[in-house]
Amino acid sequence: MALKCLTGGDGHTTALALFHTVGNFHWDAKLVLTLAAFALNYGEFWLLAQIYSSNQLAKSMAILRQVPTIMEHTAPLKPRFDALNKLIHSILELTRCIIEFKELPPMYITPDMPAMASAINTIPTAVYWNIRGIITCATQVASLTSMGHEFGISGTELQSWELSTIMLKINHIHEFLRKQLEICRDVVGEKKETEFRKSFHELFETIHIDNMKILKILITPRTDIQPLFDGSTKKRVNLEVLRRRNVLLLISGLEMSHDELSILEDIYSESRGHGIRKDSPYEIVWIPIVDPTVQYTEAMNMKFEEMKNKMPWYSVYHPSIIDKAVVRSIGDRWHFRNKPILVVLDPQGRELSPNAMHMMWIWGSSAFPFTSNKEELLWREETWRLELLVSNMDPTILNWIRDDKYIFLYGGDDLDWIRKFTTTARAMASAARIPLEMVYVGKSHKKESVRRAIATITVEKLSYCWQDTTLMWFFWTRLESMLYSKIQLKKADDQDPMMQQIKKLLSCDKDGSWALLCRGSKILTSGHGSTMVQTPADFDLWKGDIPSKGFDMSFKDYHDKLHVAANNCCRFEFPIAAGRIPEGMRCPECHRLMEKYIAFLCCHDQTGLIEPY
Repeated sequence: MALKCLTGGDGHTTALALFHTVGNFHWDAKLVLTLAAFALNYGEFWLLAQIYSSNQLAKSMAILRQVPTIMEHTAPLKPRFDALNKLIHSILELTRCIIEFKELPPMYITPDMPAMASAINTIPTAVYWNIRGIITCATQVASLTSMGHEFGISGTELQSWELSTIMLKINHIHEFLRKQLEICRDVVGEKKETEFRKSFHELFETIHIDNMKILKILITPRTDIQPLFDGSTKKRVNLEVLRRRNVLLLISGLEMSHDELSILEDIYSESRGHGIRKDSPYEIVWIPIVDPTVQYTEAMNMKFEEMKNKMPWYSVYHPSIIDKAVVRSIGDRWHFRNKPILVVLDPQGRELSPNAMHMMWIWGSSAFPFTSNKEELLWREETWRLELLVSNMDPTILNWIRDDKYIFLYGGDDLDWIRKFTTTARAMASAARIPLEMVYVGKSHKKESVRRAIATITVEKLSYCWQDTTLMWFFWTRLESMLYSKIQLKKADDQDPMMQQIKKLLSCDKDGSWALLCRGSKILTSGHGSTMVQTPADFDLWKGDIPSKGFDMSFKDYHDKLHVAANNCCRFEFPIAAGRIPEGMRCPECHRLMEKYIAFLCCHDQTGLIEPY
């Protein structure tokens, strides 16, 4: 190459001669061979420049190449060397781009694909101009080492312009090919992801001897790292700790609420009792999902670390080890959007439940192993009673139940209604000489207005109320989970009276104020705020029925008359983040199919009592 550059002739003629020399090779190979020949000469020049002062043989060779003289005049030659370095950098970048086209997997990209076809047509031109650039660089170096620094200094401006002109041409071609390469990479990525998603689904249809293959696919196939963080010991561990264990995959973003974590931690701790870890029925592993299209920031990492360190169970050590194809496959298979889900895998990796979160909220660890059969069994054992609604959340209410007291559960955030309701209810109880207790359970959203209501009820001593909004969140989450459980079992719209009552309560919550009357464990009736405040206010109108009907039936019959006359609408809200939204819903009052609307809602809370379903 050096000889061809020194013997004269324009760059085009020299390029054709070099093409003739490497004529039997593909375009990428022609370029690499030519670049390698230049690298040998150029590398030798800089090697001599670095070691000639300390090596006698190198000094002799350097003198022959006029290296010492050139190095003594680096200042005037600097513009020329700068232009040379920039051109070499452009040549290397274009060469890498051409090689990357060659390395694209042929099973995912074909020559007739538009971007690939365009690149194939451009590559010969790209190779030609890259070799022209190499020839220009080689000529510059050969001129310096053969004719001396005076030649280099005298022609610096003209030669720098020549180098820059070719560099601009190469950069233009590189920019075009880079865009085509990005398109090709996107096509390859999409096809790989489609293939992975298909294999991901097939993986759960295959019988395995243990759960390791599935966990490695979900979390990471790498064996050189410890991918889990043990929340109990605060140390990293291998996936082996989960081998042949029942595993609950807690899949969520980085925005799980304090309420969710607090209640789930209580259930998790209760499942362990005072025993050792290996005796527990299941392990929980947090799978943090981060949008792969969003850049992961330091603020996001701080949020992740904060959540990870709060959790007593296992967590993925860092979100980055979860492949983006896995993230999308999780969305495909388990309908994950933003709301946390709990996927249950048995010791062989079989999927027992696509989302057991609602079962966990309703029954806790007693729902283990969280299968649909277990869910149906638990529902068959349930009845419409106050314990179903309040579970073991509050010992005070359980004591009222044991004492067979009358109990009003009420909710909403209208302070005027709350004052009027509690006053009239207490007056009714005094007149009827019945033991009555009342408890405020808030709303499923509007957290700030609920806090204000709690403060007012406490200061004015209107009734008993939960001071901890986490209990209110849990109450409404369990109630919504009951509805979602039936939806998942495809039994939400049968003639089950219990489900009609659950839907009725949820609808009342969305509509405003409401109340539910119980006697001990037995739920007598429930309704909207307007009718539930009017019934005790009209006590004098229906108290005459008490001697024959009893208080319970007299209250219910009068309220039912008001309820029918009020003709209040029923409504449910299913945020898009729910993932699965029922196609239809029957009214709990008249049992007709309800109309479907699209709504936009903002309650101005930083975090709602219930995160969106």
